[in-house]
Amino acid sequence: MSTHEENARQYGDSRKLRARARLNRDYTIAETPWFSWVLRQLDLKSGDHVLDIGCGPGWLWSEAANDVPQGLELTLADLSPGMVDEAVQRCRPLPFKAVDGQVADVTSLPFEDGTFDTGLAAHMLYHVADPAAAIAEMFRVLKPGGTLAVTTNGVGNMRELYELATVFGSAPTDPSAAIFGFDTAERLMRSQFGNVSLSRYPAVLRITDPDDIFLALTSYPPGDRAGEIELNSFRQAIDRAFARGKGALETQKETGLFRSRKAA
Repeated sequence: MSTHEENARQYGDSRKLRARARLNRDYTIAETPWFSWVLRQLDLKSGDHVLDIGCGPGWLWSEAANDVPQGLELTLADLSPGMVDEAVQRCRPLPFKAVDGQVADVTSLPFEDGTFDTGLAAHMLYHVADPAAAIAEMFRVLKPGGTLAVTTNGVGNMRELYELATVFGSAPTDPSAAIFGFDTAERLMRSQFGNVSLSRYPAVLRITDPDDIFLALTSYPPGDRAGEIELNSFRQAIDRAFARGKGALETQKETGLFRSRKAA
């Protein structure tokens, strides 16, 4: 199955994504919620035109609307029409100046040069076959002086969790970080913009329901194609981890936001 076909299967709507998002939503221990933290890093101003590429179902904006100034013009773009429709419906009632939706491929954006004050690619560039081309396209559509923000994970992210998935033949590390982790994000953004900075999100995950781990790690390959024997082994691995943790699994998050500014 090609990358495009797998992405369509995973992200035609938000059902599979919700299983993974539940872990971060319900079990993260942090001073500031993730969505609020991300938007506070962007230094948005009233009247800014913002592109959220790979917007998914728009949770970022609906759950942290109070962390941005009123008067933003928001363009929600995603390769999945279902995600765009869901995001637009979720965000249009919020206090934005304008909310538009656009089905778009990040490596070939349907926008004019210099359109946006801020571009955001939140945990999505590891789904792209050519992330360098994607960053070049986002650079193109930014105004001079505009900012690109990219979020992703480091290879140490939630290691104790991903070690459980080795029963499926996976590596004991975050699969997204192996494709587009901290090192790759820093290198590609610096190469395109000439500058980059990293802000790390300080957080720990403490999971108290083993079923949520099972649902999350069987919502994407290879866990979503596992047979009964592998699934039973996975359940046993989760049970052992919870026994060691006296009823919980705790793991450190390694997540960050990279920012680059286009020369004025």
